[in-house]
Amino acid sequence: MAATKNVTLNVFRFNPDVDSRPRYDTFSLEARPGMTVLEAMFEVLESLDGSLAFRYCCRGAVCGACAMYINGAHRLACKTQLDLVGPTVTVSPLPFMRVIKDLVVDMSPFWANYEKVMPYLIERSQAPGGERIQSPRQRAVFDDATCCILCGSCYSSCPSVWTGGGQFLGPSALNKAWRFIADSRDGGAAQRLAVVASENGLWRCHTAFNCTEACPKNTNPTQAIQKLKGRAVLHALTGRGRG
Repeated sequence: MAATKNVTLNVFRFNPDVDSRPRYDTFSLEARPGMTVLEAMFEVLESLDGSLAFRYCCRGAVCGACAMYINGAHRLACKTQLDLVGPTVTVSPLPFMRVIKDLVVDMSPFWANYEKVMPYLIERSQAPGGERIQSPRQRAVFDDATCCILCGSCYSSCPSVWTGGGQFLGPSALNKAWRFIADSRDGGAAQRLAVVASENGLWRCHTAFNCTEACPKNTNPTQAIQKLKGRAVLHALTGRGRG
């Protein structure tokens, strides 16, 4: 039988409807080898405190729902093994985001900004009646940006988000704008650049690299934003958003 070990789990608790201030509740668990933080929280929910609130969905590091602040870093709870973060694990909600309850934060500003960049292909011309062919080289231009799972970690980590009053589009939205502007099949570059090339868009990014460090999928939003700045300047000088 695989050996277990004792783990101390400190979990952020706050219900704004009834609590005057946040607190941390401490739970002692017997952790199995390979046990994740998400599994530990399910054990708390099912056996120790059924009022604990947190988000989850796929349990496979694909949906981004369980993004949290674990032992001082943005991580996915379903991907983070207790063995790798130590005998004491402190779990908090994504920083600088309004807490709805416990580990559940309000993602509304994140999604509202994401929607503004039109995160979908815009037809360049009439549909060709078949597949729009794209070469591996054309795909490679924006390949990294497609790995974003919209977990909100980069948004939570960004100083410009903290100080922007909710107006800054944020790294994920800008990364997604680059993903489509760089796509050879898309015809909406000018429309998106009109949205992102603004004080609350590209020019509020100060290249802190927090977003790249926070990304649990190892994408590089900072690089995407710099490329997007280049396209914005090109468009302003020549009227071309692609090239």
